[in-house]
Order: sequence, then C-alpha cells, then structure tokens
Amino acid sequence: MEEVQPFSIKTKLSTLVVVSVFITTGLVIVAIRTETQLRVITIFSIIASMLLTQLIAHGLTSPLREMTDAARAMAHGDYSRRVRTGRRDELGELAVTFNRMASDLEAVDQHRKELVANVSHELRTPISALRAVLENVVDGVSAADPETMRTALTQTERLGRLVDHLLDLSRLDNGVVPLNAREFEVWPFLSGVLRTAKVEAQGSRGRDDVHLHLDVSPPELAAFADPERLHQVAANLIDNAVKHSPPCGKVAVSARAGTEPDSLVLEVQDEGPGIPEAERLSVFNRFNRGIASTGKGPGSDGGTGLGLAIARWAVDLHGGHIGVAESTRGCRIRVTLPGSAQPPR
Repeated sequence: MEEVQPFSIKTKLSTLVVVSVFITTGLVIVAIRTETQLRVITIFSIIASMLLTQLIAHGLTSPLREMTDAARAMAHGDYSRRVRTGRRDELGELAVTFNRMASDLEAVDQHRKELVANVSHELRTPISALRAVLENVVDGVSAADPETMRTALTQTERLGRLVDHLLDLSRLDNGVVPLNAREFEVWPFLSGVLRTAKVEAQGSRGRDDVHLHLDVSPPELAAFADPERLHQVAANLIDNAVKHSPPCGKVAVSARAGTEPDSLVLEVQDEGPGIPEAERLSVFNRFNRGIASTGKGPGSDGGTGLGLAIARWAVDLHGGHIGVAESTRGCRIRVTLPGSAQPPR
C-alpha cells in the first residue's frame, strides 16, 4: 500500500470533509436547543463550509498557478523563474522537482548557447583564412602554386577535424557509440597509432622534427578495451603533445599493466610548456585550449579544443579515468582503463 504523508493533499481534503460535518452538526444542535429555524442553520452551514473550502482550495491552487506562470515564462525562453518550496505535501515535492527541472533546462540552454558561440568562433578562423587564399588566387594576387594550395589544404583539414570532432561528441552525448571491448596486444596497436600520428604530424602540422618514442612493459602486454575508441584517445593525446612540443622535442608514449586483470595504464608525455595546475581540470572541457602557447601565442596552434574532451568521453565509456599527472617537465596525461571489469552503466 502507498504510504500517505502526514500533510498530504488527501489528508487535507479528508480534514475538510470532517470539519464541514462537525460544523453542520454543531449548528444543527444549536438550532435544536435555541429553536432556530433550520433554513437559517443551513445557510450558515453552507457559508462556513464554502469559506473553509475556499481557504484550503486557495492553498492548494496557489503553487499550481505559480508553476503555470513559470512554465509560460520558460516557453518564452526565460529559465530563471523558480517557484516557492517548503510545503510538506505532494505540491511541495512537485515544486522541488519543478525547480530542479528548471535548473537543468537553464543549464542545457546555456550550454547550447555556448556551443553555438564556440562552434561559430572555431569555424570562422579557417573559413576566413581559406576564403582569403582563394580570393587572392582568383584576383591574381597569388598564383595557384603548390605552396598556396598547401595553405588552403591545411585550412580545409582543420575544418574537417572540427567536423569530425563535433560528430564524435554528438554520438557520445546521444549514447549511440557502442563499446566493442575485446582483448588485444598493446605493442602492435600503439605502434600503428604512432605511425599514423607521425604521418599526420608531418603532413598537416609540418612537425617532422618531433621524435615519437614508444615503451610497452612488458612487450607482450595485453589489454581489454575497445580498440577503435582507444585509438581516438591515444591519437588525440599524441596530436596534442606534438603540437605543444618544442623544436626537435620528444613525445613519449608508455603503457603498462594496471592493478586489475587486462587493465591498462597509458601515459603520453611531451616536453612542452606543460599545463598550469589551475587548468588541469578544465583542460578536458569542450573548446578549452588552455593558456599554454606554442610559441606564437595562446590559441595559435590551430586546434579545436575538442581533442581532450573526446578523449575523456571515450575513457568514460570504458569506466576509466583520465587526468594530468605530475611531471618535472612538459605535460603528462595518464589514462587508466579497468580492463575486463564491466564499466559502470
């Protein structure tokens, strides 16, 4: 049976009926003892019952009218309205739930506005650069030589990376990315990731001076994870390390066994300026590129600020953890995957 709260609406309505009956009965007794006419007593009884009903009805409908006004305001985009709480009945619980829903909607609306603003900002730079290059070619200011076309290709690749990152985050947010975890050998897997990362660094970034080093201990190490999702994590971490590396720098990728069966601890370390302690939590937020520079000033690396966010979401899918580890030089990102243990749902 459903437990009735001490001050529930059902209790209040029952009290209304009982009090109305007592009032009517009392007035009838008074009428009998004072020989007052029954119709007078009936009128007084009706008036008393109506006043009592009006009092309780106002208390019950007042928060509903307040919620209706707040809902109308939210329908017009105003999510700042809240309703009063403190009642000890079902309407009090409804008010608390309503305020929580309003807060969630306000946060979602704020996130949507920030997302649109950030995406617009990220798209504007490569589109403007690409447009300038093409206008110079069309106007005859620049020749369509390999160097000019390479500049246009670089901006096009940057646009492509941004679109790919947004699609990945959209799939992750909607929960449509399946986790196909299986056991695999770590050394050949990471070797393939590093080969791809080296080709991309030499192509789109022109960083053929950065040395990529791989260390897997033991060499026959095996892990249990989704190789495709883990490839996203490793590729984004290596790409981030390469673009922040100094000239002729080194990016070290290491892997070792964790504490659980088939678990994995993956670390990527560069020799760049590192991440300030105040930025170590927010650096995994979307569109956050931190305050570290690449020698050309903050935000000059051409990144989208989405790579580390995608890495975090992919690690979360596995039920693992990603964070900035302490390092005497540069930046070291540590990823811990739980292995064959099922990630939390």
